[in-house]
Amino acid sequence: MSRQTKSILNDVLGPIMRGPSSSHTAGAFRIGRIARALFGTRPTAIRCLLDPAGSYAPTYKISGVDHAFAAGILGWEMTDERYSTAIAAARDEGTQISFSVTPLEHADHPNSICIEMSGQSGRKITLWAKSVGGGAINVVRLDTASVDIDGKSWSVLVIVNRADREAVRDALESTIGRSCRESPLVGTDHDLLEYQIGGSVDAVRFDALASIRGVVEVMVSPPIFFPPEGTELFASAGEMVEFSSDRGIGLADAAILYESELLGISEKEVVAEMDCRLAIMRRSVEMGLDDSASAMPLTQPSASGILAAERRGEMALGGLHTRAAARAMAVMHVCNSRGVVCAAPTGGSAGVLPGVLVTLEEARIAGPGSVLRALFAASAIGLIVAKRATFAAETAGCQVEIGVAGAMAAAAVVDAAGGTPRQATDAAAISLQNTMGSVCDPVGGGCEIPCHTRNALAASSSFVCADLILGGYNNLIPLDETIDASFAVGKMLPSQLRCTARGGIAIAPSAKALVKERTLAAKK
Repeated sequence: MSRQTKSILNDVLGPIMRGPSSSHTAGAFRIGRIARALFGTRPTAIRCLLDPAGSYAPTYKISGVDHAFAAGILGWEMTDERYSTAIAAARDEGTQISFSVTPLEHADHPNSICIEMSGQSGRKITLWAKSVGGGAINVVRLDTASVDIDGKSWSVLVIVNRADREAVRDALESTIGRSCRESPLVGTDHDLLEYQIGGSVDAVRFDALASIRGVVEVMVSPPIFFPPEGTELFASAGEMVEFSSDRGIGLADAAILYESELLGISEKEVVAEMDCRLAIMRRSVEMGLDDSASAMPLTQPSASGILAAERRGEMALGGLHTRAAARAMAVMHVCNSRGVVCAAPTGGSAGVLPGVLVTLEEARIAGPGSVLRALFAASAIGLIVAKRATFAAETAGCQVEIGVAGAMAAAAVVDAAGGTPRQATDAAAISLQNTMGSVCDPVGGGCEIPCHTRNALAASSSFVCADLILGGYNNLIPLDETIDASFAVGKMLPSQLRCTARGGIAIAPSAKALVKERTLAAKK
């Protein structure tokens, strides 16, 4: 199976995470978890190196990369109430974690990180990894050997004497399989054999591998996602609409069938897992409307006040759009207070879909069951983006985060209103066409300003895009082509406008003064 296989539950709707940023927190957490698994025992010292030209270096503190990585090293869940104490807890357990900014030789992505780990026994390893958007990660090097670990399967790394390599491969064939990647450990007489094993695996069986003649060391990292076991039912928006049309089903049904076939789980299990994520979305809206629960670095909560003013009729217009916008902001209050949200498709865009879905339900445009179906329809749009582009603003700007969330939400509204799969993809397309070129310029490096209002506007505009299509607008540029164009434009943006806080509104005088003021206040 291709390592590029994309899943809704793995790559689009989720993870359940702490804010503010899925690339920074969920990605760093997962890298930490894999690093600890490969090291095997408790490390005594970990040094994390960040490239000065990337997006991690200027934003890792305010975005909580340090706490997320430490929680992963400790083996905690991101929802653990001790999360904010992870650095201190690691130290109390005897693991010192430090972060340094220095040029990295293998930094081929803005979210690249080099991790140097050592233990009491003298054991040392160095890992290179990158967080590639929406919480997805890749570990790409172990010491001087190339690896490819994305957490979607069991990764078994076997270091062997070069002279015994073929004999070891023969011995491992019956236990692990023949298919593996080989990479030399430069400067040694050892090679690294990398095996990726899908499905359910008894980890105990790996213990015996170290006793095979010629094997120097065995390292194992279990999957952190649902391991894909089946095949993809479609690979583009065009194929997805055709798949739905041929079977006379809606976009939600197509998405459910896709996940069931790809992940090797029942449709009932797929629906149950998505329902859990919808519950997190509803809860994050509710929490974000409680001002007392907010602890954002730069701003004060405003979502509850906006909703109250709308109810009192104090708005110029008000209505559905405003209520969805306010609820989207409420979720971003939670996200930027490092609370628990569901990435949709990222932490920085986590407010859009909850804001729209809760409002659809409140307005009785959709009931509980149809809201869940609308979420599947939205996720089907995100799935095509995941296949053709990225969710990393560090790579392609805000259009692939909040822009994509708005497109997903437009499809959700169409589905809830009884529209067709073609209409849902067209609504998503015109939404993306109108966010093309949007920069990622977070003030202070978090997901607070201007991300709050961008989530709000994306939620609000999803209703307009849906109405335009449902009202008869004929979209002539299909979703697949729109995604490709948007991705191409995003990659043309300079690095200063891709999540580094080095351009756009992030360097406005008032923005810089606000960050300085809040930083000084936090130190007192």
